[in-house]
Amino acid sequence: MIVRSTSSWLRLLFVWHGSVLPRIMPRLLLVFFISIAAAAVRGWWLSEHADSALSIPAFTLMGVSLAIFLGFRNSVSYERFWEARKLWGSLLIVNRSLARQALSLAPDNADARRLIDGCCAFAYALKAQLRGDDADAHLRRLLPEEILDKALAGRFKPALILAWLGQLTARMRRDGALSDMQWHALDRNLNSLSEVLGGCERIASTPIPFTYRVLLNRTVTVYSLLLPAGLVTSIGWLTPAIAVFIAYTYLALEVIGEELEEPFGKEGNDLPLSALCHGIEASLREMQGEDVAAPAPEQQGIYLY
Repeated sequence: MIVRSTSSWLRLLFVWHGSVLPRIMPRLLLVFFISIAAAAVRGWWLSEHADSALSIPAFTLMGVSLAIFLGFRNSVSYERFWEARKLWGSLLIVNRSLARQALSLAPDNADARRLIDGCCAFAYALKAQLRGDDADAHLRRLLPEEILDKALAGRFKPALILAWLGQLTARMRRDGALSDMQWHALDRNLNSLSEVLGGCERIASTPIPFTYRVLLNRTVTVYSLLLPAGLVTSIGWLTPAIAVFIAYTYLALEVIGEELEEPFGKEGNDLPLSALCHGIEASLREMQGEDVAAPAPEQQGIYLY
């Protein structure tokens, strides 16, 4: 995720790092050179092929339709991003609730501490599954031997940890550390963790249909490349500047939609899952009166992962 202090409108005009401009620069340069060529042959084309010259009204109609489609795509992409952020916000809330219950209901029980460690391990394992990262170091630090080997070898590590947490609370109930009502309260929060896991897996495994992405990419690219031919008949040598600016708007909207579509990645506008995991563990350790063993993730330039 991009982390910046509030900048003035003038500085924002010249921001390079953290913008989508580097990704679309090759296509903008292509539009610029096509605009130069169109302006150079404008006189010859109007004299020899005046009947086939393009004009601004046709591109205005096309631009309005394209803006509607891009707006719809970006809304869908942001909805996926915002749902992912709400799921990780719920993860923090549920983990805090589980830690509070464990500390208040069984403060001196060793399994209560294992429960809190398991909540932290669940967050790290979920982050690793969504990003394809390696969370083995965190799991070795947080999980006991009874579940560690199984979790390390498993494909769906968060689900395995969640199943173990259920067994752990059931054991606390059998040992008399929890009453039936208290166990049900903990189990409801474990069910909430399962809903968070399922929601994140649904977002990660169900992208926006590929054919829809191909359609928008082709339409935006062709529109941007043809735009100089429509503008040059009216504005002449101003075409390179105006065509590049309009193309920048459409191409940038397309790329932003692509970034927001996958909120669990490592691009500039994705969620900082490593920082969120560390925040969850820091919150639970503070409730225990302890410090976090793992160092906080370092901010790399303007990016926080």
